[in-house]
Amino acid sequence: MKKSLLTCRLRLRALVLLALGVFAGVLSWGDGIPPRNPKTAREALRDPAEVEQWVNPKGFEKDVFTFARLRYDVGGALGRYNPHRWAIDYPDADLNLSYRLQQMTSMKVDPNTRVLRITDPDLCRFPFVYTVEPGDLRLSDQEVEIMRKYLLNGGFWMADDFWGEAEWEVYESQMRRVFPDRTWKEIPRSDPLFHCVFDLPESLNLQCPNVRLGTQSEFTGITWERPDAREMHVRGWYDDRGRLCALATHNTDNGDGWEREGENEYYFREFSEKKAYPLFINILFWVMSH
Repeated sequence: MKKSLLTCRLRLRALVLLALGVFAGVLSWGDGIPPRNPKTAREALRDPAEVEQWVNPKGFEKDVFTFARLRYDVGGALGRYNPHRWAIDYPDADLNLSYRLQQMTSMKVDPNTRVLRITDPDLCRFPFVYTVEPGDLRLSDQEVEIMRKYLLNGGFWMADDFWGEAEWEVYESQMRRVFPDRTWKEIPRSDPLFHCVFDLPESLNLQCPNVRLGTQSEFTGITWERPDAREMHVRGWYDDRGRLCALATHNTDNGDGWEREGENEYYFREFSEKKAYPLFINILFWVMSH
């Protein structure tokens, strides 16, 4: 596993990221139940012909960055059992993000993305994995062991779109099973992660609301989903060498910033363009080159 992950990192290390452009989104799937066992985001589209497709140069099909989303089980700890929480913003967010990466950076990007469980033997092929709404995440003992090995061998795990103290406590309790001897660290805005590609100054509030709140925020100023979620946090786990191996963007919804980019011009310009895309690009560049 270690060799595979490090090989993927080296392939992506020389990224030369360009400025993010302003374009309208083209993806739409809806909020229905995803396919039973999807392998890629493109499989979940109603009409794949409506989505921008691209082909990587021959011979480089595997020398690409693949956005990989983790499918997980829920515990029902918050009294709202939804087995499809892993698929929030899917597949639109995954494909929009992948399209922007290949369009506006020098990266070669997989046009299909991937969906996999922690127990999937292919996990070691993906050095960067993403989880949405982990506020009701439940890991099995087997998944805990696999994820610990994955992260300590060079993998990276990003968690996004969960709000309030109750969801944080559930997610943190699961992560403490993965790393019982470690604690979260708040990543300060002075950290190079926030300035490595796009300069995201402390004066810029990086909180990205869902599209409904975001559209209304032009008039209300409200970008948080609940009273105990007013402040956005970026927190990380580090290994013994000081490498960032897991990161959580708490009290923010970057996934909606990618998924809903084409639904409202104010939302796109204020949240997708200024916050959701630049923050992800900075995170990706930083963890793949350090």
